Amino acid sequence: MSKKFLSFITALLLAMTLAGCSSTSDKDPLEPMNRGIYKFNDVADKAVFKPVASGYKAIAPTPVRAGINNFFNNLSNVVTIVNQLLQFKFSKAAETTGRFVVNTTVGILGFIDVASRTGISNYREDFGQTLGYWGVGTGPYLVLPFLGPSNLRDTFGLVTDWFYFDPLGYIEEPRTRNVLLVTKFIDKRADLLPGSDLLDEAALDPYAFMRDAYSQRRINLISDGAVTEQIEDSAEDLDTATESK
Repeated sequence: MSKKFLSFITALLLAMTLAGCSSTSDKDPLEPMNRGIYKFNDVADKAVFKPVASGYKAIAPTPVRAGINNFFNNLSNVVTIVNQLLQFKFSKAAETTGRFVVNTTVGILGFIDVASRTGISNYREDFGQTLGYWGVGTGPYLVLPFLGPSNLRDTFGLVTDWFYFDPLGYIEEPRTRNVLLVTKFIDKRADLLPGSDLLDEAALDPYAFMRDAYSQRRINLISDGAVTEQIEDSAEDLDTATESK
């Protein structure tokens, strides 16, 4: 058994133990530290990342940005496939594999999203979701430097996806790998520009809003949208009851 696999199993058991020990009554026990990191990220984003992303969006033609975005989304299908298999979602894994093959070949390495045009569903799964699917608790909420909101479980999942499942993690040439990672980061930040402006304008406490929104979104992803459906059904029942009075 390889040392790499043993280190993975050891870290997994540690993450499960720590997550299981966290208190559900205190969803943010590390709030002072998290707020400090959040403030650091906000300053760094406004000083560097947001201007760079805005410049990229202004300079790069829409077809170019769309192609780059499609390329990285196609690579992320590999991570999704592995995690779908780990969750025993075999039919979805087969569909995502078909999506990856179509976009990689006909779509020219994924720069053209042919699969979406042909009606193939686009799923997103990561190892944090896989752990949540099998009942591993979130652990304390965490704000990661530069990367933003997370929790103990999802942080472990992020590291696992990078070292074991993400194709970019297997690129041995440092310069090529770093260029791709920076490009991916800028592309993702450009996609989030409208949302970040809305957050700054609408939220009285952006930190708390981001924390709660992240936690709810992760719950929804792990349940494959079941939570949202339950909320919508409850809202419809409430409207019906109100109208009948």
